[in-house]
Amino acid sequence: MAKKGYWKLEYSVALFVMLGVLLLIMPVSIENNRQANFISKWNEKYNRVEYMFSVINAHVSDDIIKSMNKAKTSQEREKLLLAIVRPYLRINTGNYGIRHYKPRYMNGSRIYKGQTYFFDDFYFAENNTIVGIKDIKNEKMTDALFIMMFDMNGILPPNRWGKDIFGVNIYDGGKIEPFGFDLSMEDLRKDCSSSGTGVSCSYYYKIGGGFDE
Repeated sequence: MAKKGYWKLEYSVALFVMLGVLLLIMPVSIENNRQANFISKWNEKYNRVEYMFSVINAHVSDDIIKSMNKAKTSQEREKLLLAIVRPYLRINTGNYGIRHYKPRYMNGSRIYKGQTYFFDDFYFAENNTIVGIKDIKNEKMTDALFIMMFDMNGILPPNRWGKDIFGVNIYDGGKIEPFGFDLSMEDLRKDCSSSGTGVSCSYYYKIGGGFDE
């Protein structure tokens, strides 16, 4: 009888240990699956946006080009680009409900007004994603004209760069490049980690980089 009781105790201890290990592993596994899903959605979004701009460039009219050249402020140029991409991405220009949307960098740092990746306005687009458009200062012909950001699951958390937020540079002629395309592999790994901004994950994941676990 004592031997049987000892066996039950030993079995119970082993069971509790296994349950403890499962409880430790499950959150990590769930988070990894969620991150892999965000990356998959980003790759699909990037391919679609790249195709979108190739179509736009092929059909851009002289009137649109003239309007861009005549625009005197960043806000005017952003509105023009928004009007162009709106039907392709099914953007709702009424940004009601996004006032409290505050994206952060991967390391948790806030993004302040005046910084490159601070966007004044956000818009709901297809599949409840959030889109941001920003006209940026370009000093050379080869510099990007605009940047765009995409939050793959909208207002739902984590709302962090490199987690569910990614972005592209937009150049003259409709060419796009993901953020981080011009960085070395070492710099990509450093930025696309829990201690980095996560901005360059946009490119790092495109070339098969692993996410920070």
